[in-house]
Amino acid sequence: MKRYALRLVSLAAALGLWQALTSWNIDLWLRFSQFPTVTDVARAFAARVSGPDYWTDLTDSLTRILAGFLLAAVLGVATGVLVARSRLAEDLLGPVLEVIRPIPAIALVPVAILLFPSNEQGIVFITCTAAFFPVLVSTRHAVRALTPVWEEAVRTMGGGRWRILGSVVLPGALPGVFGGLSVGIGVSWICVISAEMISGQYGVGYRTWQDYTVVDYPGVFVGMATIGVLGWLTSTAVELLGRRLTRWLPRTAYVPGARPPRPDRSDRSDRSDRSDRSVTPAAAPAPADPAEVPGGARSEEARDEHLV
Repeated sequence: MKRYALRLVSLAAALGLWQALTSWNIDLWLRFSQFPTVTDVARAFAARVSGPDYWTDLTDSLTRILAGFLLAAVLGVATGVLVARSRLAEDLLGPVLEVIRPIPAIALVPVAILLFPSNEQGIVFITCTAAFFPVLVSTRHAVRALTPVWEEAVRTMGGGRWRILGSVVLPGALPGVFGGLSVGIGVSWICVISAEMISGQYGVGYRTWQDYTVVDYPGVFVGMATIGVLGWLTSTAVELLGRRLTRWLPRTAYVPGARPPRPDRSDRSDRSDRSDRSVTPAAAPAPADPAEVPGGARSEEARDEHLV
């Protein structure tokens, strides 16, 4: 509860600073007098929410994001595993992917316009391309970082390729995969808004650009706030899903500024007494031969089985 309260205080302080700088028309080097105040944005948001266009734009943007992101997640994980596990796939697909990867997804807008018959399909294509490469790179590195002992253990017990893929590769790479998904969902929002500004007809990005062209700055900030909240909600959903699917991982609770507990004096005195009564290495009896000790061979077998 203290952490949530601190976060609310931080948000309230940021909004208060914004309101103070814009209402007092502070112009030192940054021109805050050109900005709308928090109250102006709140009034514009209330007016926008009461109309049908806001919810239509919200639905269209979320539909494009979900379609493109889910397609990128499936293709990115499959391609990353294939490239990491197959040298032939790496030689065939690796050069092409590495050439396309540095190209910004928003630069593919002309390609999408020429390639797809409708703007809707082109926006989904740009969103998918933006999220595909972070998922691909994270999956590839996660699969290559797996310990070979796990795969050898499955092979020893008679498992095949599909068994290794389902029991070792995919579960072991899940933390890295969800790291790429978290990055990909944020990049998807950046690119879908840009694509809607350029070639869209509906959506949050399209509406934000229209407000800018008619000099409706409170409406622009309403769009920016909507994009920020939607991006935060979707990235949080991906992170929570990743935590649930990887709940078998060991986790440590990090508490900033916490110190390890000091040992009790009674424990310290007990340890000193035990050390005084302990046998010195010189006086310790030499270990006997397992063959001379009854049950020695069995203890050796038990130890070997335990190690195996």
